Amino acid sequence: MKLAWILIFSAVLIWSGINPKDTFTWFLEVLPALIGAAILATTYKRFPLTPLLYVLILAHCVVLMVGGHYTYAEVPLFDGLFGAERNNYDKVGHFFQGFVPALIAREILIRLQVVNGAAWRNLFIVSVCLAFSAFYELLEWWVAAATGEDAEAFLGTQGYAWDTQSDMWFALIGAITALICLSRRHDKQLQRIAKTTPS
Repeated sequence: MKLAWILIFSAVLIWSGINPKDTFTWFLEVLPALIGAAILATTYKRFPLTPLLYVLILAHCVVLMVGGHYTYAEVPLFDGLFGAERNNYDKVGHFFQGFVPALIAREILIRLQVVNGAAWRNLFIVSVCLAFSAFYELLEWWVAAATGEDAEAFLGTQGYAWDTQSDMWFALIGAITALICLSRRHDKQLQRIAKTTPS
């Protein structure tokens, strides 16, 4: 699985970096994927994650790299999809921004026994995902303020006045969806990994 992960990540990264729509935007969008891959590489032996989480992180990286290649406002498949007036690929990205971090937070909280009780843990996870989403929106604002027009493709608002709020809404939906749909499967993998990982 490790080799397949590296091959898929590398192949999409190389494709993404070949003649991207906007080089500056490509760098900004792909940077979180590169940072994530570096963190996974350095923690792989001492804190291996569940297979489910590795797959989800890879999927999130692919979403980022596709968005980086085309810019989020111009991903071809999403032009006018379902009659939409704007390209909504950025909403896919923000859904993943809640969906994947929710499982990352869940795995860390359970394995390190940070929060006891499923209800409090879920509340904490959703709060962390919303905080991360808000921080990312602030980061977009800071980049735009620092670079001016060069950041327009990175922001990807496409003239939508409520873009920031809807981005955070999709991250919230993603986090809740992950907890509802994948918690049981995640628990099974966590039980297996607990048996093979030294405490």
